Amino acid sequence: MLNKPIEEIIMQNGKVIGVKSEGEIARCKQLICDPSYVKDRVEKVGQVIRVICILSHPIKNTNDANSCQIIIPQNQVNRKSDIYVCMISSAHNVAAQGKYIAIASTTVETKEPEKEIRPALELLEPIEQKFVSISDLLVPKDLGTESQIFISRTYDATTHFETTCDDIKDIYKRMMGSEFDFEEMKRKKNDIYGED
Repeated sequence: MLNKPIEEIIMQNGKVIGVKSEGEIARCKQLICDPSYVKDRVEKVGQVIRVICILSHPIKNTNDANSCQIIIPQNQVNRKSDIYVCMISSAHNVAAQGKYIAIASTTVETKEPEKEIRPALELLEPIEQKFVSISDLLVPKDLGTESQIFISRTYDATTHFETTCDDIKDIYKRMMGSEFDFEEMKRKKNDIYGED
């Protein structure tokens, strides 16, 4: 049920049995969703500031790279959290030729988040245009094993997707009761060369 409005999550005896959308019910035994669908089942644990910047130049001191990731360590800027910068360009078909998109993000620690992100923005100057957003960090209130509703976390400030991958592995473990076995995913000799 992608890209459809959710009217109701249907429960029976404390477990999910379906999702109602546009008058239709899709039956299920388990439900995976992000926090926006189940606001009563998540809690706020912080906030993230993100600044999307349009540049007409690559980031200084990156050897004119078409893309890069920069992590500003927390101890270099007297913070508890690192500051992340991810830059992409026309080489990735996300910007016009000669334009660069940089995204700076960090976990909010004070009442002045735009000051907190300033060390990253200074690396990007001059900035043609910027778009600032502050979003809540939401996590599930429970594991979902009783209700069979498995909720992801919202995206944190990191730009390397490690925590997102960890969240996916955690959801799998909560759903299946065991960790995902990556050995099963490895290509076997037969997969590569065919049978003898």
